Amino acid sequence: MVLTGDSLTGQALLVALLAVPTLGAVVVALWPAAKDRQARIVATVFAAVAFVLSVAPALAGRDQGWTAAGGRSIAPLLPWIDLDLPWVPALGLRFHLGIDGVSYPLVALTGLLTLLCCAYTVRKVPRGGGSGRTLAVLLLILEVGVLGTFLALDLILFFVFFEVVLLPMYAVIAGWGGEKRRAAARKFVLYTLFGSVLLLLGVLLVVTKSGTGDLVALSGEPVLTRTTQCVVFALLAVAFAVKAPLWPLHTWLPDAHTEAPTVGSVILAGVLLKMGTYGLIRIGVGVAPDGATWAAPVLGILAVVAILAGSLICLRQRELKRLIAYSSVGHMGFVLLGIATLTVTGLQAALLGNVAHGLITGLLFFLAGTIKDRAGTGSLTQLSGLRETAPRLAGLFGFAAIASLGLPGLAGFWGEAFAVVAAVRRGGPLWVTLAVVAAVGGALTAAYFLRLLRGLTHGPATPTVHSLRPTIAGVEWFAWAPLVALILIVGVLPGLILTETALPLATILGIPDIGQTHTLSGGGR
Repeated sequence: MVLTGDSLTGQALLVALLAVPTLGAVVVALWPAAKDRQARIVATVFAAVAFVLSVAPALAGRDQGWTAAGGRSIAPLLPWIDLDLPWVPALGLRFHLGIDGVSYPLVALTGLLTLLCCAYTVRKVPRGGGSGRTLAVLLLILEVGVLGTFLALDLILFFVFFEVVLLPMYAVIAGWGGEKRRAAARKFVLYTLFGSVLLLLGVLLVVTKSGTGDLVALSGEPVLTRTTQCVVFALLAVAFAVKAPLWPLHTWLPDAHTEAPTVGSVILAGVLLKMGTYGLIRIGVGVAPDGATWAAPVLGILAVVAILAGSLICLRQRELKRLIAYSSVGHMGFVLLGIATLTVTGLQAALLGNVAHGLITGLLFFLAGTIKDRAGTGSLTQLSGLRETAPRLAGLFGFAAIASLGLPGLAGFWGEAFAVVAAVRRGGPLWVTLAVVAAVGGALTAAYFLRLLRGLTHGPATPTVHSLRPTIAGVEWFAWAPLVALILIVGVLPGLILTETALPLATILGIPDIGQTHTLSGGGR
């Protein structure tokens, strides 16, 4: 096959996306321990450069004229930018990276949240056993692992990057978390290792049976038998369900979020959870579409159960960060419902839901962390009347909560609404029933967030809230303002996230003619 449209600049960009945070972690780790704050500023500079690089692919390497020998267009099968080099030739392993419309929004989101978290540490380092410099190093290493996961187009390489985040996230929770941080960190590791074993088994089975780990070659034209695909998808679905996490494998999440420091919760909710749902789309559906079709009804039922369970549990929660953590279970249920429909509309809704959840829940955890740090507690029985003492903080939290409950015009609306629409379009008694129940779950989401706001911001002020410092520091505005702006922008212009997703998603689903299917980004009927 002869390809045209190769870009050395684009390939260098892919390498730089991983090299810059890696270099930043090394530099900050070697920085003099006595200059801790200066080291955190340096980490923020490296994170800023990485963020600029993460948004650059939208302007580079997007040559839609790539063709195969014989003149057949293969643009849907190729990423915007592609780097494919020998890695371990003796084992047939390749260092294959790429970025397209499916991965790009998550790459940019990772760059943004890492920058905001690094900047947040410049002002305040969470209490714990480590220095701020060490925390900044761990944030940069996490960025390398997450970016590598979204960029990898080789199954073995994907697995390697997928595992890179395990130990740094454990260290963040165990080193700078709350009183029960070590137990929460151990639970996180045990669940994640369980998922990793299943992921490795699935990856090795695919590579062994197909003779390749290249995701471009494996997507669109499956080479595995139906039985093998069912086994592979079952292994991968459980593995990614642990990471997402999806009900009923979610029980590590509330403990991890409750005990993690603010920046740990933001990174965990904002991008680490998305590794699971992204992997389910890119690898689970792409490599084993027959297996996905076989499991789709079960996934749809589990998705709706997650939506209802998450909402009902949130109605009983009395701890702020724990409530937000359980809300993620419900939101990820909508993402899974979109994936389970196995339609372009459903997958687009899942991608949009991923990004919206990262922005909104990232903001919620920033604000919840600030409230908990200043009040000294996250108990909702001791947090009431916030608008009387800190009206700006109360207003920001109200905005984030309303966005999370899915108010039209804000980012949280589109992914959840069109996941329901995709289920209805899928048709049949099962899917229509799932759509109706999911819509009821959405109403329950509004109920528990409005209940939270009534108590937290509009109730009578408690002594704890009266003593809360109302001033918002400059670095806090720096961390929160971009998220507020993007929640508004994505809410008004969701097409910014969905640009050029229809063709690669149709390829993943094996749809030969995108014009014959519904999409959210303008294609089809």
